[in-house]
Amino acid sequence: MNRNRSNGGRSISARDGAAKKEGWGGFISTIVYALLIALVIRTVAYEPFNIPSESMLPTLLVGDYIFVSKFSYGYSRHSILFSPNLGSGRIFESSPERGDVAVFKLPRDNKTDYIKRIIGLPGDRIQMRRGVLYINGEAVRRERVEDFRHVDPSGRNLNVPRYRETLPNGVSYEVLDLLESADVDNTGIYTVPAGHYFAMGDNRDNSIDSRVVGGGVGYIPAENLVGRAEFLFFSTDYSAALWEIWAWPQSIRFNRIFRTID
Repeated sequence: MNRNRSNGGRSISARDGAAKKEGWGGFISTIVYALLIALVIRTVAYEPFNIPSESMLPTLLVGDYIFVSKFSYGYSRHSILFSPNLGSGRIFESSPERGDVAVFKLPRDNKTDYIKRIIGLPGDRIQMRRGVLYINGEAVRRERVEDFRHVDPSGRNLNVPRYRETLPNGVSYEVLDLLESADVDNTGIYTVPAGHYFAMGDNRDNSIDSRVVGGGVGYIPAENLVGRAEFLFFSTDYSAALWEIWAWPQSIRFNRIFRTID
């Protein structure tokens, strides 16, 4: 009688152990499947990025979180995590349009993600004269609008001159130009090579972009394009520390969430 009860006890324990193993196995499988699905979505559909610098003010602010469409320009090795060496070129290639806000791998290291606005297409001649953008010898229309009120990293309140540019294809956006005499406001003529693009930050005096060829960005190979910035899904001004849960709502820029990127 005691032996039967003892056997019964061991049998129940074994079933419990098997159930626990099955539970942990199912949990791990679910996590693995979720990670694989997220990786596929990140590779072929949308990838999240955050904005760490002021080079795209006023369009993008530090603390903005954006989704970038990976399918907009087709796929290259840079569409995949860690950019594995799978060969050159793109598949399902589609060319960017002037005015697109694009993420790309920095040509000099093929690793660092940069975000700028596409200004020049292959064969274009690009030049800056006293802060005015010229494309193929024609000045891009630029209208003065209300100053951009900005607090710089040192805490100073600044009123930065803001302009609305309209490209030849009708794409319109705002740029900042604090000084007309900055080095990148007066340049020679850049002729964009075949298979490359020319990109600039909207914060014209605070952007390392295609205007800086040696040691900067230079011309962007089509292969280095990662995708087109589509919309913001979150934004914070970082005024609340991670542990200051009560202050999180005040640090969120609710008026920027789910805004499209022009």
